[in-house]
Amino acid sequence: MIDEVKVKKLVKHCDDRGFFAELVRDDEPELLSKFGQASWSMSYPGVIKAFHYHENQDDLWFFPSGNAQVVLYDLRKTSFTQGETDVFYMGEENPIMLLIPKGVAHGYRVLGQKPATIIYFTTESYNPNDPDEKRIPWDDPVINFNWETRNR
Repeated sequence: MIDEVKVKKLVKHCDDRGFFAELVRDDEPELLSKFGQASWSMSYPGVIKAFHYHENQDDLWFFPSGNAQVVLYDLRKTSFTQGETDVFYMGEENPIMLLIPKGVAHGYRVLGQKPATIIYFTTESYNPNDPDEKRIPWDDPVINFNWETRNR
């Protein structure tokens, strides 16, 4: 796994009324060193939102509905995992929190026939005058990720 990427498996407490699960707590500094912003987004089936990375912030991702194929690529020149790719399947079928460190490119593809919702937390607030959003095309030849489903 890419250095400094962390996964937290969520624990669902279920009863006859439904369920409850904690996402992130202030006593988990290994997940989010500080709180900057929480955001909510939805994407339609088949959409690919990739790639981007940040120079100053870490992201903590969670997909509460739908499912997504999440792809990470380590761009950090000082990382011993530079150039490595990780793939995670997140969402209703695998409720996890995924910490994406600054300098790691990330993106996702919505899987299945329904939209996917993402809630994410960042260590910095978005600044529209100086956005910490560096874009890379979804089909970048250096990352060279094949987004097609492989039927087996």
